[in-house]
Amino acid sequence: MMMSYGYVYVASVAMGANKQQLMKALLEAESYDGPSMILAYSPCINQGILAGMGKSQEEEKLAVQSGYWPLYRYNPALKAQGENPFVLDSKKPDGSLRKFLEGEIRYASLKRTFPQEAEKLHAELEAQFNERYEELALMADPTLVCKEPEAEEPAPAK
Repeated sequence: MMMSYGYVYVASVAMGANKQQLMKALLEAESYDGPSMILAYSPCINQGILAGMGKSQEEEKLAVQSGYWPLYRYNPALKAQGENPFVLDSKKPDGSLRKFLEGEIRYASLKRTFPQEAEKLHAELEAQFNERYEELALMADPTLVCKEPEAEEPAPAK
């Protein structure tokens, strides 16, 4: 929502997933001549990380890899330079969302209590996160709308 104003620096970060992206976001936010907001994925004890709080950095990495927490930066100063202000720093979700969800008590308890409902909700959530990634990818590179799908190479003749 803050990006829609057009003059607010916004970044989504997770130190355990990408320390360089975190530092870049902090430096950009500090140097931006206007309001800045950094959203940081920071697991807490109430999330019930099954691996333990000592593994919170790994949990952040899994959250990003799975698509649960996207990494991006929106820097309005780039518009003045003729560049796209939105930079997507995440890769496409790798399919590990269920592993991420099962690693936290707040989500794993649903699977234990209502396994069929959990399966349905997890599938919906995965579809939503994949769709969100595609939307963010379009924001980062609007030319993706116009790109032709890559043609498959013909199979070699036998």
